[in-house]
Amino acid sequence: MTDGPRDQEDGHIHLAFDRDFLKIPVAAIVPLKTLPDGARASRSYSQVLSSIKAIGLIEAPVVLADPNNAGTWFLLDGHLRLEALKELGVTEVECLLATDDDTYTYNKRVNRIPPIQEHRMIVRAMERGVSATDIADALNLQAESVLRRFKLLEGISPEAAEMLKDTPCSMKVFDILRQMSAVRQIEASDLMIGQNNFSIMFARAIRAATPDNQLVAAKKGKGAAVPTPSGQQMARMERELAALQTQVESVEETYGIDNLHLTVARGYIAKLLANNRVVRWLATHQQDYLSEFQKIAEIDMLGPIGEAPDA
Repeated sequence: MTDGPRDQEDGHIHLAFDRDFLKIPVAAIVPLKTLPDGARASRSYSQVLSSIKAIGLIEAPVVLADPNNAGTWFLLDGHLRLEALKELGVTEVECLLATDDDTYTYNKRVNRIPPIQEHRMIVRAMERGVSATDIADALNLQAESVLRRFKLLEGISPEAAEMLKDTPCSMKVFDILRQMSAVRQIEASDLMIGQNNFSIMFARAIRAATPDNQLVAAKKGKGAAVPTPSGQQMARMERELAALQTQVESVEETYGIDNLHLTVARGYIAKLLANNRVVRWLATHQQDYLSEFQKIAEIDMLGPIGEAPDA
């Protein structure tokens, strides 16, 4: 989310937000979309709730004044935060006041933090004296999970870590990489980036294809490495890979035209949601439709063939 200036038709540059925060009663804020079923039971909501309890609200909700009703504000960004504040009994909250009715762009600008960046944030916090227990309470995690994130890059080549720093590799992928030599870790990282595939299954496939002389010595006991697949298992993986390749070729035949249709439809919906009158009517009469339209408008443009969508 950015608060940069915007060019207007009069040639002047206007800020997208007021410079000062505004304290608003929580009851006066009207969400422009309903939370999906199960949102309050999700891990994201629990983390937001725990974080506000532990250290307070970090990122202010973004609101827009209702031009037809003084003292009423439309919520543009921060729906989970608002629900958490209500649950905690907070009556007032400092908000960022938007000057433009960008009702669908905020969440689209939010990027989920990659595991390596999360690791580095935890390392910095612990180096400054914050305990693993306090971090776990703020993030609604187990202290053991925080410590595991703290040790994420142990046994990982610095070059491989640098290559994967902005990727969504899970902790289990790093567990698999630790079973390889430093050189093979770099090769594996390059393969995952090239295929835009950071799944556990793909990492396991790379490990299975790794020569024994590029694997670290197997440890005995609890930390023992997974045995190398047998020849029969490798043959099965090859057959499954061939079947998958056939499916990919079938999809490629219709990908271009399907991508064009979806891009045009997404652009049209985004244009509709840029009209605040349309948004207000949908918010009043068809909230379910508004929520689905916003999800479609927030989808990034589809990439070329060979790129996997973001998780």
